[in-house]
Amino acid sequence: MSGDEMNPAAVAQAVEDVQGDDRWMSQHTRFVQECKDAEPEVLFIGDSMVQLMQQYEIWRELFSPLHALNFGIGGDTTCNVLWRLQNGELDNIRPKVTVVWVGTNNHEHSAEQVAGGILAIAQLLTSRLPKTKVVVLGLLARGDGPNPLREKNAAVNGFLRSWLPRLGQAQFLDVGVGFVHSDGTISTRDMFDFLHLTAAGYRAIAKPLSDLLLQILDETPEEKRASLV
Repeated sequence: MSGDEMNPAAVAQAVEDVQGDDRWMSQHTRFVQECKDAEPEVLFIGDSMVQLMQQYEIWRELFSPLHALNFGIGGDTTCNVLWRLQNGELDNIRPKVTVVWVGTNNHEHSAEQVAGGILAIAQLLTSRLPKTKVVVLGLLARGDGPNPLREKNAAVNGFLRSWLPRLGQAQFLDVGVGFVHSDGTISTRDMFDFLHLTAAGYRAIAKPLSDLLLQILDETPEEKRASLV
């Protein structure tokens, strides 16, 4: 994208309280408070794909031991995540790694715009947290069979593969391998509603992610020396 100001997916925006219970803002407020009380080494931020991960044993098994915070809110778009990050969810914390997983809810935006919104999130993170490494997870396929949203998510991933390496501190991780079968279908054993992951689905994506996080967290000697210069 040329100029984030021209990209609607890179404009920070809070979620309007159309239901009247202020749940979204209440969750954001809780996350801001957690920043005052916790010292995470890993921060997860995104939509329901991040939020629901915390409900499964795999979170307690692989990610809790890494002193991880989960700042996922169901339904969030890149715009909502940008707003949250700009309004307190990065205050007082210095995670070594930030995992970003968002974009599949950006229905009003093109694939290039969505990727630009994700890139804007990564740029904000590297600006506010210059020592954090950013891991952007690829958007998963969705729907029982081939459909336009699958094609769009795949296109988003293509842009991210090309753009993220330019940031230096950010990298793309494709965790969607194996979910789409040879006949183009997705099993409900992996995605119970053809979008959200089951326990088995989370276990499939957690292994490559955990391996990468452990590798980054273990990259200490040279980076420690470089940070002292």
